[in-house]
Formats: sequence, C-alpha cells, structure tokens
Amino acid sequence: MQKVSHSKSESTSTSGVQSVERALDLLEYLAQSSRWMRISELSAGTGQPVGTIHRLLQTLIARDYVVRDSNTRRYALGPAFSALAGSNLIMPNWQEIATPLLHELVEISGETANLVVMEGDRAVYAAQAPSTRIIRMFTELGNKVPLHCTGCGKILLAYQPERIVRSIIARTGLPMRTATTITDPIQFGQELATIRQRGYGLDNGEQEEGVRCIAVPVFGPDEKVVAAISISGPSNRLDLAQAPIFVPHLKRVSANITAALVDELQK
Repeated sequence: MQKVSHSKSESTSTSGVQSVERALDLLEYLAQSSRWMRISELSAGTGQPVGTIHRLLQTLIARDYVVRDSNTRRYALGPAFSALAGSNLIMPNWQEIATPLLHELVEISGETANLVVMEGDRAVYAAQAPSTRIIRMFTELGNKVPLHCTGCGKILLAYQPERIVRSIIARTGLPMRTATTITDPIQFGQELATIRQRGYGLDNGEQEEGVRCIAVPVFGPDEKVVAAISISGPSNRLDLAQAPIFVPHLKRVSANITAALVDELQK
C-alpha cells in the first residue's frame, strides 16, 4: 500500500486546517486498507507521528468514523464513515415512496409491513403499513433497533463490506436480547452468508420474544442495498415455514420500491 500524499498549492497556516488534513489522510489510508491496522502501521503509512495519530483517532472514534478492537488494539473505519461514503441518495422520502407499496404486503400477509434503513450501527424504521388485525406489531417511525437481532437489520448487515461488518460488531458486540439471539460471531457470520445466498432474512424472536419477521433487501439505482422491507407478526400467527410463500411477494414489492425511488430521483 502506498503512503497517502497530497500536493498543496499553498502551505496551511493554522493548526486547525492541518488537523483536518491529517485526519483526512488517516481516513483515506484506512479506506485503502482491507484489514484492521495498528497505530504504528497508520503512522508509517501516513507519515504522521504516533502521538498525532493517537490524538486524531480519539476524535474519530468519538464521532464513529473509526472503531477500535480492544482485543487486538487495531483500528478500522466505523459506521459513520460507511454511512457517509456509501450513500449517494439525498434523504429519500421513504414514507411517500414506500408506504403505498407496503400496504400491498399487509393485504397479502395480514401482518405489519416495514421499511428500515441503516443509520450508523443501528436499524431505523423509516416507513410502515400497520396490520388491520386487533393484535398486531407496531413500531414508531424513527425508532432505532439493533442490527444483529432483527430481520431487517441482518439484511442490512449482510450486504455490507466485511470490513464494515467487523467494525460494527467490534463496537456493539452481539448482546443477547432473547434466548434465540445469535451471540456467537462465527455463527452470526454464517447467518449473514445464508442470507446472501437465499436472498432473505428471518427474525425468530431474536429481538423480542413472541415476534417473528421475514425481510428482504431493497436495492438503489446503483444496485447497492439501501434499505430492507419486512413483514412482522406474533409468532403464533407468522410461521417462518411460510417464508417461501411470502418472499416472492416481498421481493416484488422491493423491486417496485426501487423503481419508485429511481423515479423520485429523476424528477
């Protein structure tokens, strides 16, 4: 890997500007790497003193642009950098775009349909069509939930670069929420691989006991995953064995949401 360097037309006269340049050099060098790095490697790669690197990292960690693995004392890009670098969409109005289409899923399944996006190291509910049944699942829009134990959250993680997945897990861990939450990193990695292979994710009461969920990805114009949609309901009514029945409908609605998103961006 080559050392990061920039030609400058004029010298910077303030330490504030120099700090910004050094932080950007550091982030760019981390972005070029496909592995976690020690401070000594970052110092050698950027040409900055170890003390300077350490100070910059503390600020970047506090803002979620970098994460630290406390066991190996290595660093990688954090979820804030991923969200900033990976998004080319300017605040789509998910409620307007997705809600009419989510109602189709409610009519088909009888269960609540949701659209969820990734924000930092959490999953955020951005649109919803509630079930018409008396007993139903309901989550307020804007509510943030863990990624590792929700159907939509696992979808969003499954299609992230491996480096980003590792950095998020290093930061948040895999805390147990219920008896069925996957807390073993190896097993969780296998779960994400299975999701990518079959194209949908399941939540078998992993976030909240008695609640199940079937989720699929929503792709943006660049074919990157920008959201996930799901149907969720009580476990005594939503049988995960029904996934092969509902997944084609979920994928069809997902494709329609993508088309609506493209139309919105072209206006």
